[in-house]
Amino acid sequence: MGYVAVKGGTKAIEESIKRLKYERLKQKRVLQTEDIEAGMRGLIDQVMSESSLYSETLAALAIKQAEGNPEEAVFLLRAYRSTLPRKHYSRTALTENMRVERRISASFKDIPGGQILGATTDYSHRLLDFGLMEESEADIEEWLSAYGAEPSADEELDKLPKVVDYLRKEGLMKPFPLNDEEPDDVTRRSLEFPSSRSERLQILSRGQTGTLTSLGYAVIRGYGSLHPTVGELRVGGVPIYTDHPTDGGSEEDAYYIGDVTVTEAEMLIPVTVEKEHGKKEIEFEIGYGICYGQNETKAIAMGILDNSLETKHPQYPTQDEEFVLYHIDSVESTGFISHLKMPHYVTFQSKLDSMRKTKAGRKEKEE
Repeated sequence: MGYVAVKGGTKAIEESIKRLKYERLKQKRVLQTEDIEAGMRGLIDQVMSESSLYSETLAALAIKQAEGNPEEAVFLLRAYRSTLPRKHYSRTALTENMRVERRISASFKDIPGGQILGATTDYSHRLLDFGLMEESEADIEEWLSAYGAEPSADEELDKLPKVVDYLRKEGLMKPFPLNDEEPDDVTRRSLEFPSSRSERLQILSRGQTGTLTSLGYAVIRGYGSLHPTVGELRVGGVPIYTDHPTDGGSEEDAYYIGDVTVTEAEMLIPVTVEKEHGKKEIEFEIGYGICYGQNETKAIAMGILDNSLETKHPQYPTQDEEFVLYHIDSVESTGFISHLKMPHYVTFQSKLDSMRKTKAGRKEKEE
């Protein structure tokens, strides 16, 4: 369910909306959507991921309209997304074909193709840079000129092997048959329990970043039974292809329509399995996370929760799919909490009347 503002005095509502616009404009400065798109990459990636709509321009517009409030921006984009027709489906996007911008493994020091640090705050000092307060476009031009051009397109960064493939070859990961079933679509059919893995992955991918991070942290702290390691973390552009609208099906009829930047995390979870004659061995299970843009914490937490929900141990709330999936949605949770601000006069007055009658009855008995 989704909650939005309902009834109220028309004049009061109109004045409230005017006041909202005034608060955005009172400093007489116009924040251009191009500036948001150029300088707020992390926020844009978060909003696109949680709204399930990949458009940096529309995300920038939603952020401007929401005055930087990511929850409101996601609400705006989700609402807009619901009005769009679905004209085509792309072919299955293969992350093996990702043009990698960043790629690391916390499990292995040396991986085929090498570790690629890319753009990350992981190695920064996390100190405020007061020089940014005086930064000018001339400063930017000078820095960019000194930095040099973009990496060459000839670099072999679009066919890097997957780390988990080497574990599979060694027999250290449980084999799974290929599942070619059409995934369920949570945007077109209400979620039911028990849910399918495709439903869980969709909801996790568009879940609220902070909530996923908190629940993933809870799993590791002891409110779950996992001890994961990042097998491989990738950030880069995944090519998207669509079939010819009338003659689709053959390889020649596939149209390349662009790249989508995603973060992909494959988490390795060691488990003890019992073999023949009671012999026990350690194998690795995998938890998978993927989301729009560069949002590594979310992708890692998603991978943790993916495996946690597969386990379904009743002892832990983080392995209860209803608990997790119903509470990580940004629009659902924000809407429900926000609806408490709406009028509840009738229900509250009935509670007051009940309390007064109880107190009055108790007083009569005492007398």
